[in-house]
Amino acid sequence: MGPVTSDQHWPSAASLLGDEPVTGRRLVSLVGVSTYLSSVTPRSWHSTPEAVRDALERYSTWSYSDGVDLADVVCVLDRGDVFDPDGEDANERVAAAICQDPEADLRLVLGGDNAATWRAMTALAGADLADWGLITLDAHLDLRDGVSNGSPVRQLLAEGLDARHVVQIGLADFSNSPYYAARARDAGITVVSRTSVAVRGLDAVIDDALAIAGADDRPVYVDVDLDVADRAVVPGCPAAAPGGLSAHDLRRAVGRLSADPRVRALDLTEVDVGRDSDDQRTVRLMALLVLEALAGVGRRSA
Repeated sequence: MGPVTSDQHWPSAASLLGDEPVTGRRLVSLVGVSTYLSSVTPRSWHSTPEAVRDALERYSTWSYSDGVDLADVVCVLDRGDVFDPDGEDANERVAAAICQDPEADLRLVLGGDNAATWRAMTALAGADLADWGLITLDAHLDLRDGVSNGSPVRQLLAEGLDARHVVQIGLADFSNSPYYAARARDAGITVVSRTSVAVRGLDAVIDDALAIAGADDRPVYVDVDLDVADRAVVPGCPAAAPGGLSAHDLRRAVGRLSADPRVRALDLTEVDVGRDSDDQRTVRLMALLVLEALAGVGRRSA
């Protein structure tokens, strides 16, 4: 894509990224965790976080719906990408990156495949994992045996996450198995299929998910696997299927979740830059989800 024209009256969203807090603005810490080696579907090594940072140049800081300039309400500390997040001692490196801004209102994690979810949530929660809640927006249950991008929820449960405070939204037909569906049911996970989202309405589903995952004011981790969206809008998601959430609904969900102060971290995963379309529609949607998350944080009450 061609270069973006410079205009002093149209600051790009990339200008939000910095390395120092700003007094009076809510703080968001951004970290890239570009995992890919354990993926069930082989994918490229290209850094999605870097592509998303570049895509932010295409958007402004102004939220028309809120009538707010994000530059006035949020400060994003860009902590770069974790080196070799699939390698030896990766957990320690992820923890060092994601925990370096304890005062942050939200940690924003850019994947990578879904292995980033397990690494980031365990790093952030530490010994208190049982006291956290988890919400996933995902076409898949991620309860597979073994260690892969298909197993992070199972791994988190094995390490102590309480299934009664896990909500999985957007599960797709013909993208899971009866064996793993039974595992979710037996564990006590709340599962909301794509069809149920359409019937009940997105806002009601999100409100219920926050009530379950965030019960007793527990901190909540949100995993947004972009393959929950319709494949037409996310060609860079290897496992996305036709009929998923619309780009609008996914953006709305991220903004609504991020506005809740119980949500302490949110990741965006399962985008493979090497598979994206020529118009970069997947990466561009991921960049917009970053901005929706920031807008949500800006809407949090004082």
